[in-house]
Amino acid sequence: MNSRWIFPFAVLLGLAIWSLGTVEVPQPAGAAPIRAGDVAWLLTATGLVLLMTPGLSFFYGGMVSARNVISTMLQSFVALGVISLLWVAFGFSLAFGHSLYGLIGNPFTYMMFRGVGVATDPALAPTIPLLLFAMFQLKFAVITPALVSGSFAERVRFSAYLLFMCLFSIFVYAPLAHWTWHPDGFLKQWGVLDFAGGTVVHMSAGFAALAGAIYLGPRLNHGRHHSGPSEANTPYVILGTGMLWFGWFGFNAGSALAADAVAAQAFATTNTASASAMLAWMFFDGLRGRKPGALGACIGAVVGLVAITPAAAYVSVPHSILIGVVASLLSNMAVHLKSRSTLDDTLDVFPCHGVGGIVGMLLTGMLARDVGLLSGQTTIFLRHVMALLIVSGYSFSMSLLLFKVTDLFVSVRVTPEDEAIGLDISQHAERLALVPHPEPAIVTGDTDKVRARA
Repeated sequence: MNSRWIFPFAVLLGLAIWSLGTVEVPQPAGAAPIRAGDVAWLLTATGLVLLMTPGLSFFYGGMVSARNVISTMLQSFVALGVISLLWVAFGFSLAFGHSLYGLIGNPFTYMMFRGVGVATDPALAPTIPLLLFAMFQLKFAVITPALVSGSFAERVRFSAYLLFMCLFSIFVYAPLAHWTWHPDGFLKQWGVLDFAGGTVVHMSAGFAALAGAIYLGPRLNHGRHHSGPSEANTPYVILGTGMLWFGWFGFNAGSALAADAVAAQAFATTNTASASAMLAWMFFDGLRGRKPGALGACIGAVVGLVAITPAAAYVSVPHSILIGVVASLLSNMAVHLKSRSTLDDTLDVFPCHGVGGIVGMLLTGMLARDVGLLSGQTTIFLRHVMALLIVSGYSFSMSLLLFKVTDLFVSVRVTPEDEAIGLDISQHAERLALVPHPEPAIVTGDTDKVRARA
């Protein structure tokens, strides 16, 4: 018996036993009527956002070495299980429960989904069941820690990642969701505009990824990749990008929480920003003397989706072209700068999601109709700048602390030997079929450094 898995198994059994003692709360009388069209759209949007997580699995899995494909894809996919149960237990309460000073929700408000039923809620879900709202928001909570996993791919211990994922969801994601989306959250009260997750999802994931890349250090073979053609499994990346783009319509247009004109606006700006970012990335690569490739096109498209997320319903379709282009160019340059440094953010999570989220939030403050800088107003833009400083500082510092806490219980980084044979074998005893699985040599100096950190 492996004692490492006793605690998580006991927690799961505890939740199952706890469920026997839960009692459904009667639905409130006089709740506003449900709108069938809104329910139909939000059910669809929730499914679309769920699809983004397996899409991310393919997107990330296509960019790692053959001996780490399964582990990398599972790190995204497993979030559907872990965060779903955490959300029911008390995650939804922390994000959307009764506000405690605008900083966090009361964990007892909706604990074990008590009171989360099929009636509407005037503050959170005025035309759809509160239960549907909770499930829609769950999918955002699921994909955020999955995004973080790309920064430390190919060197993280699976059990440590599961623990970090839970801590991140509790101490980073839930507070940011409360600050930004709860009616009483302090950023919401400031008037900060984050339609679908520029700060809550992408900046939090980006800065957590930066913290993870710094804390775990570089891979053993980092900096020794040849300069020839990319060895990525590009069809996986293209498939993942298509699934992400498709699911992002639920991510952004679904955040209208209704089948209305706002959803239509978000749908259109989402598609346009991604299209412009994809082309900007390819054309910019061409200008710099590189061949425009499928991998760059896919990364550019995702950057455009990231950048338009906070602004989707607040800007015009023509302005979404500008957002996509600017975000794509800046992220492209950030990736280039990172590649010349010692930072090993494996799948460029910070240059794409962190930088893309920052650009999106700043341009939202500039271009938002009626309240942006372009409309002659400065208040919202300045508050966006303040929000960016708060969110980036909190996400990075708290994530760095959580990596250290995780390391106290489970070594975050795998041993050099396990890294050398690949995480598919060392962590899961599985191997990608029909793909060569070499065991690369380990450089002694690098091994000693990594073993000292571990």
